[in-house]
Amino acid sequence: MKNAIAKNHLKFYNINAIKLAREVGMGGRINTIMQSAFFKLANVIPAEEALEYMKAAAKKSYGKKGDEVVQKNYAAIEAGMNAIEEIKYPESWATTTEGATPIHVTDDPYFTDFIHPILAQEGDKLPVSALSADGTVPTGTTKYEKRGIAVDVPAWIPENCIQCNQCSLVCPHATIRPYLVSAEEKAAAPESFVTKKATGFEGYEFRMQISPLDCTGCGNCVDVCPAKEKALKMIPMTESAKTEEKNWEYALTLSKKDVKLNTKTVKGSQFLQPLFEFSGACAGCGETPYVKLLTQLYGDRMVIANATGCSSIYGGSAPTCPYTVNEKGQGPAWANSLFEDNAEFGFGMNLATKQRREKLADTVKALIAVDWCDADIKAAGAEWLEKMNDAEGSRLAGEKLLKACEEGIDVDLTGTEYEAAWLANGKKCPCDACTLAREVIANKDLLTKQSVWIFGGDGWAYDIGYGGLDHVLAQDEDVNVLVVDTEVYSNTGGQASKATPTGPVAKFAAAGKRTKKKDLGLMAMSYGYVYVAKVCMGANPAQLMKAVTEAEAYKGPSLIIAYAPCINHGINMGHSQLEAKKAVEAGYWPLYRYNPDLAAEGKNPFSLDSKDPKASFQDFIMGEVRYASLKKQFPEVADKLFARAEKEAEDKIDYYKKLNEM
Repeated sequence: MKNAIAKNHLKFYNINAIKLAREVGMGGRINTIMQSAFFKLANVIPAEEALEYMKAAAKKSYGKKGDEVVQKNYAAIEAGMNAIEEIKYPESWATTTEGATPIHVTDDPYFTDFIHPILAQEGDKLPVSALSADGTVPTGTTKYEKRGIAVDVPAWIPENCIQCNQCSLVCPHATIRPYLVSAEEKAAAPESFVTKKATGFEGYEFRMQISPLDCTGCGNCVDVCPAKEKALKMIPMTESAKTEEKNWEYALTLSKKDVKLNTKTVKGSQFLQPLFEFSGACAGCGETPYVKLLTQLYGDRMVIANATGCSSIYGGSAPTCPYTVNEKGQGPAWANSLFEDNAEFGFGMNLATKQRREKLADTVKALIAVDWCDADIKAAGAEWLEKMNDAEGSRLAGEKLLKACEEGIDVDLTGTEYEAAWLANGKKCPCDACTLAREVIANKDLLTKQSVWIFGGDGWAYDIGYGGLDHVLAQDEDVNVLVVDTEVYSNTGGQASKATPTGPVAKFAAAGKRTKKKDLGLMAMSYGYVYVAKVCMGANPAQLMKAVTEAEAYKGPSLIIAYAPCINHGINMGHSQLEAKKAVEAGYWPLYRYNPDLAAEGKNPFSLDSKDPKASFQDFIMGEVRYASLKKQFPEVADKLFARAEKEAEDKIDYYKKLNEM
């Protein structure tokens, strides 16, 4: 780089756009400042004219968002023009052989041979043979990217921490994690690896660890901290990286502790390893915390069918994959399908697994029926058949059966009457018991009951894929559906969907949407045998945990509809979890659970989990640009639509109350 600059006599300039953006109130948005700097330097048109053109464009683009936003853009444009600094460099740069040393990331062949060339913008040089013929890609590779894109990252303040782990729960990118530390591990840790006595885990220390190079700097972790004095504060990433890079690497080496965790709680669940990490989702994304949580709870036995949309982009963009594995090499199996058929895609996965497990059950029955079958195999086989459809039971019984089969077959038959047949079969016993045991071993991936999930956004679930989703729910099979509801087609630019409520501006609803939101949950409840929950992480994490654990345990179809704040809402994504909380408090997003198992016990299956609204509905929606922009452009229309939207929300809550009282 130095050679190229000096040999070509390039003029070298710098601008501290991040500092300027903060000073003019643009937060972390530097694009306007950088564009202004470009026009100042490029001189494609006179800088004074460019200044006026940019201001006119800002007025046109952001006028509907209010004068304050326009004035901030004006200030950013002017700042970019006036804050450029020329960097003088020595002539010796033309011939120097010294420069920045590339950071060594890993010797993993997939990284060196495939990921690195693409990240270096040399992907076009890769041959087709570098791509897997079957379309599969290795998982757990986002950890190699180390983007370092955050300006500020959280720093942990141990003395203030109450060890609730809520910061870890809401992190969209799994970059802040709690750890339990033994005395031996503490003694071997870097000096800066500060801990405090763990609450509820005798003999262990506690630490909340941040990965500064993976963090996107959204700040939601700081926002949700409930401690009297915040246990997190934002500091410059460059300052954090000096110690926290090393601390993060050390934290990853810590052993998995043999302690009893209540994984149905926020605190307990967050000690589990996230098997979805460091995705390319937006800073502050409202969707990814839900995905991450599910992988913590079920990722080691999880199969995911993902509809096209945001979740398929951040879930599977080449060349890396954010889904990863635990210390045993277990992790989610993930595949992306189309908008229109994802529910059927996931349903097919479930049917295939179900048929294969039924065949395995027949094999185990035949195995333990063989007279000379080993007693340990018989006992383990009978236990597995009894518990094969229970998640933890099938795992434990399956481990026993697998071990018994591996130890009980293909013994040395030298000198016995079976030696000839044994030798002829490649020193593998050809008897029925050993043959069937080998079939069990070959299908060991089926011993633990899989958790089948179907992921997608509201554009898929409410609109394009609704027919398939409804059909799948109606089949009464054991599949789980997560709908991350942003109330708009987020990935394709913000088009209105049937999940969009009355009132907000969106593409195809430029003058405000005139029809109310479809009640997907109520429609699914009409079957009577579908578990349904409406959740919001930012408002009630405990209710979310209840819903998720109940849904996965339910022996039938389940549907979880999760409120997901989105950048398309026109909000500060550094406060996305707080915005979600406001939605529930204003009666905009009621929380409930519908559990058919309760009906079977003669109880009311419906539970309204949110309290009566305590905040203004109108104030809440006016805090989001998607609503406020309509008020700016068409105030009379906005007044009518917003009043209608509030009445519709009130009527919906009243109806839910009636269901709750049945």
